[in-house]
Amino acid sequence: MSFFIPAAYADTAAAAGPAGSGFEWVFLIGFLVIFYLMIWRPQAKRAKEHKNLIGGLQKGDEVVTSGGIAGKVTKVTDDFVVVEVSDNVELKFQKQAVAAALPKGTLKAI
Repeated sequence: MSFFIPAAYADTAAAAGPAGSGFEWVFLIGFLVIFYLMIWRPQAKRAKEHKNLIGGLQKGDEVVTSGGIAGKVTKVTDDFVVVEVSDNVELKFQKQAVAAALPKGTLKAI
């Protein structure tokens, strides 16, 4: 039955070409530059701004949490912040849950 299937023999090894024309390096470096400019740098900037926001929280600041709850800070501890969302209604959040600080007087305008 072997006469139906032609025999396949390996060809002699081809000579190795040049190590590369440098295009591969240009492509790799271009990819890394785009990755840095579009992903790494903006994310690091946002993280730094959020860290400064969390570190600067004080009693009386008006904030919005990541869940969308707006209120006034009444107490700040090392890991938690107490936010007054209405008269006599206070909620306790982790500091990391604070998404943004609002300008003074924003809650009265709402």
